[in-house]
Amino acid sequence: MTVTKQTAQVTALAGGTVVTPKGFQAAGVHAGLHHSKKDIGVIVCDVPASAAAVYTQSHFQAAPLKVTQASLAVEQKLRAVIVNSSCANACTGEQGLRDAYEMRDLCAKQFGFAPHYVAVASTGVIGEHLPMEKIRAGIEKLAPGATIADAEAFQTAILTTDTVMKHACYETKVDGKTVIVGGAAKGSGMIHPNMATMLAFITTDANISSPVLQAALRSITDVSFNQITVDGDTSTNDMVVVMASGLAGNDELTPDHPDWENFYEALRKTCEDLAKQIAKDGEGATKLIEVRVHGAKTDDEAKKIAKQIVGSNLVKTAVYGADANWGRIIGAIGYADADVDPANVDVAIGPIVMLKGSEPQPFSEEEAVAYLQNDMIVIDVDLHLGDGFGIAWGCDLTYDYVKINASYRT
Repeated sequence: MTVTKQTAQVTALAGGTVVTPKGFQAAGVHAGLHHSKKDIGVIVCDVPASAAAVYTQSHFQAAPLKVTQASLAVEQKLRAVIVNSSCANACTGEQGLRDAYEMRDLCAKQFGFAPHYVAVASTGVIGEHLPMEKIRAGIEKLAPGATIADAEAFQTAILTTDTVMKHACYETKVDGKTVIVGGAAKGSGMIHPNMATMLAFITTDANISSPVLQAALRSITDVSFNQITVDGDTSTNDMVVVMASGLAGNDELTPDHPDWENFYEALRKTCEDLAKQIAKDGEGATKLIEVRVHGAKTDDEAKKIAKQIVGSNLVKTAVYGADANWGRIIGAIGYADADVDPANVDVAIGPIVMLKGSEPQPFSEEEAVAYLQNDMIVIDVDLHLGDGFGIAWGCDLTYDYVKINASYRT
């Protein structure tokens, strides 16, 4: 497998997918929920996998999330996750909950294991009931495999307004054994997680218990998926699920394991990679924006400010228009829930310093406009208050965002 880039102990794998870790297969089929593309997908594990999940903080958690939580409450293990697009099965009452449980049961029957080994996820229009006749027929057609084509079928089946498939894969060494983490995600609009609709499915062959995996996922979510925003809206269906088959053969991982940092970094990089792909593919977006805040009192305050800046519609529209209006960045910092010394703030857009110690700096508008034409824009802020650092990702706000969401149901 081709190596694309490498850090100290973690390597990104080109062509790696959710089926690259040992023990996993995937599939995606067209069941007619969407007029043309694949719309039901599944990931299946050969063995009961240690599992962990995080969910939307919306008060209106969709029925599939409740079913997934019920499944994990039994053993904290999964054999499969079944996903449909085109219908969120959210705000659908008791019928929606029955339909989500039926999806779980149908998947379990199809592959021959207990229903509590199945997680359920849905994405699409809120407030519509699942067309269960099509769901039943679609699940019967699922035939998972471990090829790149099988993984891509799954990746396609989970998309809604996304313009590209999103996947990532990293490997590392634990006890001298190769451990792989693979992931697939979808998300383009309603992206302002605390945990949007954003769905991510991560597989690994690491040997790790569910409680330890859960703690790692929560920690990593706070610096990856929770640090992206497209439009400030949080969905009813957000969910990240991780499954660990244990088939790499390493000794069980805990934070005390000598190779813990290798595994943690592989999982973190997978999540961050997927999160950035979601931000870059924001509805109508043309540019990825990365905001890095240095010198805050704490990391948490730095993360808040970074996300405040990248989520500002005025900042997003300025980036779209290639307008080096650093005042909009200051405006966003000003209403963030964090300590700021207004007399000592630095702001740079790319390599161009625009504010130093809260004093405007001369800069070339032509150079700034040229930089803002790039498809990735980096904004650096230094607050000079401490050692806190935070990073967040988002995208520009374009005319096409309005067009896409004005006609989402049609």
